[in-house]
This record gives sequence, structure tokens and C-alpha cells, in this order.
Amino acid sequence: MHELSMAQAIVDTVLDAAQKNEAQDVLEVTIEIGQITMLNPEQLKFLLNVLVEGTLMEGAQIIIEEIPVEIECQLCEFKGEANTDGSDHYLTIVLCPECGARDVEVTKGRECNVKNIRIEKVD
Repeated sequence: MHELSMAQAIVDTVLDAAQKNEAQDVLEVTIEIGQITMLNPEQLKFLLNVLVEGTLMEGAQIIIEEIPVEIECQLCEFKGEANTDGSDHYLTIVLCPECGARDVEVTKGRECNVKNIRIEKVD
């Protein structure tokens, strides 16, 4: 399960940052997930909630922001948001919205990042 390894990496990253910043509690975590990462946001969120039990992240609000696919078309040189044909995150076909070509370079939409961590510190 791809989501489990990614969820564990996210938890490790957040807890490491919290420890380095002497956090008393993690209040909120914002995660960016590209549309074509092959991650299911609902499954990822569920696994995150399981993995954080008994940690500083337990009870933190987890926000997942989906990043649309952006491309550069090799045929017509279009740059911008792609047409992803309405398919799901497991098999997405990326097409240029201008000429319909599949010969595109994906510039956004593959990332999975911890965008923001909101913590509580002792004064």
C-alpha cells in the first residue's frame, strides 16, 4: 500500500520538525498532493490518523490540498493546467487542452509535500 509508506514519511517529517522546534503539540498539518501522485487522499488521511495515535500529532487537524496538473506541451508549446480526462488518480491520462496531444512535460501535479505545520509551544 503506497499510502502507508507515504503517511509514515509524513508523520516522521512532522514529528521531526515539531521536536526541533520544541513543540508541545501539533495543531494542524497541511499537505499538498498532486493529482497524479497515485495517492488516494482519503486513504492517506485515514492512515495518518491511525499512525499519529500517541504522538504529538494526535488530534491535529490534517488538511489535504490537491494540486492540479500543469504541463508544457511539446507540440503546441502550451503552458498551464492540463486536461486530465476525468480519470481517477491511479491511471490519469494527461492531455494538452489546446491541441489534445499526449506529448507533454508535467511541471506540477506529482508532488507530495508537507506545506505547513502549526504547533503549540510553551512560552
